Amino acid sequence: MRFAKNNDVLGTVNRGNPAESGLCTLCRADCQGKCETWLSSMIGRKLLYPRDFGVVTAGANNTTHLGVSYNSLRIQGYAYGAMGLNGTLTNDPDDCIFPNVDLTTEFGNEVKTKCRMPLMTGALGSTFIAAKYWDSFAIGCALTGIPIVVGENVVGVDQKSIIENGKVINSPELDRRIDTYLRYYDGYGAIIVQLNVEDTRNGVAEYVAEKYGDKCIIELKWGQGAKDIGGEIQVTSLDYATFLKERGYVVDPNPLLPEVQEAFKSGAIKSFARHSRLGGTNLNSVELVREDFMKSVDYLRSLGFARISLKTGSYGMEELAMAIKFASEAKLDLLTIDGSGGGTGMSPWNMMQSWGVPSINLHSKAYEYAAALAASGQDVVDISFAGGFALEDSIYKGLALGAPFTKLICMGRALMVPGFLGANIEGAIHHERKDKVNGNWDALPKTVTRFGTTPQEIFSCYYDIEKKVGKEEMANIPYGAMAIWTLADKLGCGIQQLMAGARRFSMNTLTRNDIFAANRETAEETGILHISDINDQSAKKILLG
Repeated sequence: MRFAKNNDVLGTVNRGNPAESGLCTLCRADCQGKCETWLSSMIGRKLLYPRDFGVVTAGANNTTHLGVSYNSLRIQGYAYGAMGLNGTLTNDPDDCIFPNVDLTTEFGNEVKTKCRMPLMTGALGSTFIAAKYWDSFAIGCALTGIPIVVGENVVGVDQKSIIENGKVINSPELDRRIDTYLRYYDGYGAIIVQLNVEDTRNGVAEYVAEKYGDKCIIELKWGQGAKDIGGEIQVTSLDYATFLKERGYVVDPNPLLPEVQEAFKSGAIKSFARHSRLGGTNLNSVELVREDFMKSVDYLRSLGFARISLKTGSYGMEELAMAIKFASEAKLDLLTIDGSGGGTGMSPWNMMQSWGVPSINLHSKAYEYAAALAASGQDVVDISFAGGFALEDSIYKGLALGAPFTKLICMGRALMVPGFLGANIEGAIHHERKDKVNGNWDALPKTVTRFGTTPQEIFSCYYDIEKKVGKEEMANIPYGAMAIWTLADKLGCGIQQLMAGARRFSMNTLTRNDIFAANRETAEETGILHISDINDQSAKKILLG
């Protein structure tokens, strides 16, 4: 695998065991550093390069690629040509520079949603960590110009939500989440609201349609890559567990049982797990699934939603084919395909380790099925890949692997890390804000003070944000949002550099020929040619021509 706990070249260290993405398998909101994503959230694009320039030389250590994973794909480069230069740019060397790579993209069927970068968040739903850091996540994504997803169950777990006759008529938490994003939305990105079984029963779609109209994208959810059961949270209050049970959720253990109440009072039981229901349990054939899906889409359109998306998990090939086919047939705007290896707020650990199709395999088959659909003359829904993405090279590989169908890469935990970090910095600098921003530090650690003690010193993109919002508005920008912008700037710069090396200057020019497989097994599984095979025939023509 590519990632060890320590990277001497960048000066980064993982607190825990690194996953394929480079994040720790257990990412803590109170972490004091310093993985690559954490550090990038302060110093940004500087972390693209080896540290201590002038006194070092550096060499790669990842020449061996074993097994099948995104780390066993490598990035192609070319020595001539230029594609995708926009506007007045020409193939003059003064124009063919990496800052001129256009990262903007769009997705959608009839209504196009524009994004400044090919990134979006995963679903940030009813987990308390999503609620606590929402201002940072939402404002950071809105300023950056990328979509953010309000995940499932936000209405159901909100004790201030008012539900009458089974339908929500007021949801302060959902309103807060949508309004926070829209305050800084400037035409790029989107706010996506996800539905599961309980959300559908509670009338969330109707509520969003009536209150926000076409300002939101509505998303149907089939599953995710981290688990094959519904969404989960853990609560430590018997009263709250009882509230959730009475609101219709599955709560384990059952807080209404006298013996469970006694066990809680004695301390034998200290918490409760709230679960969502499985969808599709009353559907026993592909035909019934299709019929039910089309009815759901038609109903959402009847409410006035101009944009509808679907999120599916790492099920097998039949479900993958259904998702691509049905989403395309229904003319949805986006299909997010989440492979195993993705992150979560709460999932059974061994389930997360062992269930489902790994991202690289699932995404490879998604391309195969989408290409087959396109070859038959049918339109194909725009696709987002999710499941263990954190760094710019993996983002590039995911986009290339699914090209031309992939428009976005969906990132979960990686886009949450800067939110945590910024909140911790803000709370440590401004103690009076610590509780409000959910900061975890009493003082700045050395891993931060080495860069400074003020936001202007710590965040390399501080003045870029100030230029966008103005000096007065900076007082309202959470430090977590500043950190998200800074991380996005680093990722964007890294993607631009990789694309420039492949002579691709706009997102729609990226192809599967811009990556190659580092071993034969990966080539066989992905359909991406092996290093020694790609362009081999044209190379021989040069030699023998």
